[in-house]
Amino acid sequence: MAHITSKYAIIVAGGKGLRMGADIPKQFLPVGGKPVLMHTISRFHAYDKDLKVILVLPKTQQAYWQELCEQYHFDEDYQLADGGASRFQSCKNGISIIPTDAVGLVAIHDGVRPFVSCDTISRCFDTAETAKAVIPVLPVTDTLRFVGDSHSGRNVLRSDYKAVQTPQVFDIQLIKKAYEQEESADFTDDASVVERLGQVVTMVEGNRENIKITTPFDLKVAEVLLEL
Repeated sequence: MAHITSKYAIIVAGGKGLRMGADIPKQFLPVGGKPVLMHTISRFHAYDKDLKVILVLPKTQQAYWQELCEQYHFDEDYQLADGGASRFQSCKNGISIIPTDAVGLVAIHDGVRPFVSCDTISRCFDTAETAKAVIPVLPVTDTLRFVGDSHSGRNVLRSDYKAVQTPQVFDIQLIKKAYEQEESADFTDDASVVERLGQVVTMVEGNRENIKITTPFDLKVAEVLLEL
């Protein structure tokens, strides 16, 4: 069977199911008139309308998501994968949908980062064609203090650190092999999973608007960003 060069995006949204009386998960909250997650999916299709999108959602949220899609007439193309008990398991489930012999690149992105720019997505994919593992980063602007076991801690050079964003883009066969490893507490993102194989991770410039919506304040910032 001939190998096909492919480009995928796995959008990971939420690790917990809807519980009666619980707040609506952040990826479903409306921003600018439609749920956050719809903005996120649309960003990747704006970058490449033929990009194959895999949406990873907990089973308990999938019926609600389908209701939202009907309500907002959201008909963009994607495949659905079941979320796992952890982000690692969710990513593994998304990756497993990609054909075993696929050749190409896959982006893994947080569902609650709806403002990633097409330029950032493009930089990640373009660089990954040769680098195989790419992450978008930004300079740290706040003063940082290392605490450890100390009560007072100590200042550290912020120039020694970068703030990491998504999408993180990888060679498909590399990320498939990486996710065959046992899950570890050391795996804080997808890049750390491939680094365990000895793979060097290349950094490219992210975009400042590419915030992760996790608080009510972030939602207010998101509304402002949509107006820019």
